[in-house]
Amino acid sequence: MTPPASPRPAQLGPLLARCRLARGWSQQRAAAELCAAAGVPTLSRHEVSRWERQRRVPGGFWLGWLAVVLDVPLVALAEAAAASRRAGSTRATGPGRTAVPGTRPAGRTGPGRTGGTTRGGGARAAATR
Repeated sequence: MTPPASPRPAQLGPLLARCRLARGWSQQRAAAELCAAAGVPTLSRHEVSRWERQRRVPGGFWLGWLAVVLDVPLVALAEAAAASRRAGSTRATGPGRTAVPGTRPAGRTGPGRTGGTTRGGGARAAATR
């Protein structure tokens, strides 16, 4: 008989949401508490939302402050962050996401991209020639 498999570590997003809600805090309040603790005025509730929806995984700086503010062991947050990063490569694609990491959907343009057959700067470059 084989021993039961160890439970998968929790992913960070749901863990953060549970800890925040257990305190009765909104995402805005969580962001304000993090800003006050870290002395960084630029964290918004939108970033907290991205963390909870697992669109982003906070780095070590914010993991440390999350541990302090939410009163959660840092090791638990670090393990959950690692699990979220591992799961990120298998997460379903959605709007603006591609199925293969490092590739772009066809027809998308951005800064420095021409999107067509013109190469080297388009109309602005043509005007200076």
